[in-house]
Amino acid sequence: MSATSTEGRPPQLSATPAQPLPESARDLAAAIGRSQQHLLGLQHEPGYWIGELFVDGTLVADSIVYHHWNGSVDPEWERKAVNHLFRLQLPDGGWNLYHGGPPEVNATVKAYLALKLAGVPLTDPRMLKAREVALSLGGVPRMNTFSKLYLALMGLYPWKYVPTIPCEVLLIGKWFHVNFWDMSNWSRAMLVPLAIINHFKPTRPLGISLHELYREGYHERDLRLPRDPGIISWRNFFLGLDKLHKFAELWAKAGIHPFRRRALKKAEQWMIERFEGSDGLAAIFPGMLYSLIALKALGYPDDHEHIRNLEALIRKHSHETEDEVRIEPCLSPVWDTAIVTIALRESGLPAEHPALVKAGSWLVTKEIRFRGDWHHKNPADVEPSGWVFEFENKWNPDVDDTAMVLLALRLVKTTDPAACEAAYRRGLNWMLAFQCRDGGWAAFDKDCTNNILEKVPFADHNAMLDPECADITARILEVLGHEKYPLDHPQVVRALDYLRNHQEEDGTWYGRWGVNYIYGTWQVLRGLQTMGMDMHQPWLLKARGWYESVQHPDGGWGERCNTYDDPVFKGQGPSTASQTAWAVMGLCAFGDPDRPSLRRGIDYLIATQNPDGSWSEDEITGTGFPKVFYLKYDMYRNAWPLLALATYRLLRERTRVNGGPYALQDPLSIKVS
Repeated sequence: MSATSTEGRPPQLSATPAQPLPESARDLAAAIGRSQQHLLGLQHEPGYWIGELFVDGTLVADSIVYHHWNGSVDPEWERKAVNHLFRLQLPDGGWNLYHGGPPEVNATVKAYLALKLAGVPLTDPRMLKAREVALSLGGVPRMNTFSKLYLALMGLYPWKYVPTIPCEVLLIGKWFHVNFWDMSNWSRAMLVPLAIINHFKPTRPLGISLHELYREGYHERDLRLPRDPGIISWRNFFLGLDKLHKFAELWAKAGIHPFRRRALKKAEQWMIERFEGSDGLAAIFPGMLYSLIALKALGYPDDHEHIRNLEALIRKHSHETEDEVRIEPCLSPVWDTAIVTIALRESGLPAEHPALVKAGSWLVTKEIRFRGDWHHKNPADVEPSGWVFEFENKWNPDVDDTAMVLLALRLVKTTDPAACEAAYRRGLNWMLAFQCRDGGWAAFDKDCTNNILEKVPFADHNAMLDPECADITARILEVLGHEKYPLDHPQVVRALDYLRNHQEEDGTWYGRWGVNYIYGTWQVLRGLQTMGMDMHQPWLLKARGWYESVQHPDGGWGERCNTYDDPVFKGQGPSTASQTAWAVMGLCAFGDPDRPSLRRGIDYLIATQNPDGSWSEDEITGTGFPKVFYLKYDMYRNAWPLLALATYRLLRERTRVNGGPYALQDPLSIKVS
């Protein structure tokens, strides 16, 4: 965890008075300095950084609907929410999931419903256009299960056609092939309150219908879930099981369901237990909203502590201006702080800089020393540790945030070095315990890959599992490279095999948590270079060739979320600062600072920097659930470009001083003149 250079200071791009810097180097140094000052100005007093998470309009639409269901509409708030939805409406009348994307059925129907409830006339030209788009996308019948359940709460969709989410799933032991703990942690957080809602079915009709959003008029034949062809398949099995659940629901209403009372009580206890030490259920907006509805269905009064706390958390995730309101799905202080800390340190700020000391010390306090839900899938005898994405979420520390925090802590001084070192070692050991059977690492759980769960009727939100992915696996290799783990270490060997097995034919890697192949490929190259791999092997040079094949004429790189729907769109999309930064760092891994593609990428970042040191970016480059939910991390446009410029400067200085390839695993030990 050394945080100083061999001369006792971080690397600086400097020169003797007799040898002035070339113009390009002065431009680079100036860009880095502007970026550093901009980021330092964004730090909060406790030491953390946090950027807003921008998403599509569904959260605001859901909130409008909730307030009408709950009878708690604030006209002024609703006016702002309506303005927000209309601002996001596409010219053709629909709503999309990401900037520049096509209209999507769930987003469009939800927005249409919210506007209708808010009193926007159906003859309003914007509503007429929205209706046409919704119908062209298949209308209400094409919505996913969670959206249909939401409609059912208002009597707008028959409960008998909403796939059952039975509370009894919490009673199934881990010995059973398909059980509650085989689901991803975010699915558990949504399904438990939804199971409670499914039991009570607290329908509150609002005097409207959505019959106009059925292509051939409202008819129940359009509401049944389609079966697979033939007789035998897992989907057909679960559809048959759903009918059995619905039959059991009849007995539950009569109070003689053999397990329902026990399961319902366990679901309530499970949900309430996880409020403790967390910013709401799983610290995500859907979990908060669903649990709020579930508590009301259970009969909790409006002045109950849990109700008040959840309502306060939802307000905390809201941003109101004079004319609009927008909602964040979650908050990202730990993740943003770790990334900004790394960028500032590698760009030349000393380890003892007050801002970095505060950041590192704050990160140490966020370590989770609690054996959370992860132990159900990972019973390893490892001391609890780990970090989360949000301010508080003690039940769900995750591997990706932990790896990023470890990369940050190794670079900085803190107010208590011994505590920092102990937290670092605990976090490293905890993270290593999550390697999956195939050698990769996932975000939250270990071996959460039972794909039978994807056939469950309510699993159409594309988030039932927590699969291993190349980007997280490679980030862990980056940590291990800094720890000097040898290439023949058993865990490293398995991780390398995983990455080799998951490389695409064109040399790229799929990016699970960032958009998409630009992100995944960068992280793999950076991780492998840090491990000391020979980066001129043919299979790695294919990745460099792909980057260069999709570089734009302006020198930048860009890719949109449509690559998750069809990889044919790889590397296509407007150039962005964050994705250009990833590509630049990917090319830096090959050790040639004079490569034209790399120089053009650096020129793009310098040329597009704003005078205040920031970069502008409209595109969404973060991934929540592929094909379903995406995030624009506002901090990405400023933190990643600084790290890219710093990485390039370190590469160039290493080459200039030592006349050899740049060793990323020791970026802070460069002697410069």
